Amino acid sequence: MSSFKQETQGTGKHGKVYLLGAGPGAADLITVRGARILARAEVVLYDALVTEEMLELCPQALKVSVGKRSGQRSTAQVLINQQLVAFAKKYKLVVRLKGGDPMLFGRADEELHALEAEGIDVEIIPGITAALAAAASTRQPLTKRGVARSVALFTSSTAPDHPEETTLPDCDTLVQYMGGKEAIATARKLLSQGRSPQLPVVVIENCSRRNERILRLHLGELEQGLTQCHGPVLVMIGEALAARIHESATK
Repeated sequence: MSSFKQETQGTGKHGKVYLLGAGPGAADLITVRGARILARAEVVLYDALVTEEMLELCPQALKVSVGKRSGQRSTAQVLINQQLVAFAKKYKLVVRLKGGDPMLFGRADEELHALEAEGIDVEIIPGITAALAAAASTRQPLTKRGVARSVALFTSSTAPDHPEETTLPDCDTLVQYMGGKEAIATARKLLSQGRSPQLPVVVIENCSRRNERILRLHLGELEQGLTQCHGPVLVMIGEALAARIHESATK
């Protein structure tokens, strides 16, 4: 008997929607299950961070770009919800393809509510979130015995009707998603809380992609901003991010 979970295309009068994590960027970092669902999808609604290589995994599908635009996030999300419902009423297998993992900063709650309200079957397929991919790319564990035992994943992005968050998580290792534009504000908040200007910082641009770039600096330098970064940026901060000292394999 196969150990794979049975895949369905919806029951009753509606199709089925998969909220599917594309992973951090590289097409071969999607899960086996995710790739198999993509290969069967009739419609794929994909985020701006999903690569062309990833979309090559679903040549048969109708592809709909739903990358959100700055300043119109709420309106865009409502439209995405409406499209998901409409496609599920017309097709049997619809995929909402999200960068990273759909349950982390992916607005899955809003999409789940919209689909569940219409009685549409939904399944979630996890993906590798950028923080874990960045830790792998840099060979920097986010936790380290005797140094860091807690990790916080956060973003400064807020809903238009919510005030901007003014505090940062109190954890040993901080990982800020979409942290490029917020680098200066983040650094200043941490410094004002008494964090050392020498606190290690690792910045990952275009994580796992061919044009991935890794920057190593300190919190005091982060306060100067990241104007040299132009792609998706992840900022990791904490003592666990100190450069690893290792012996050469050949002595």
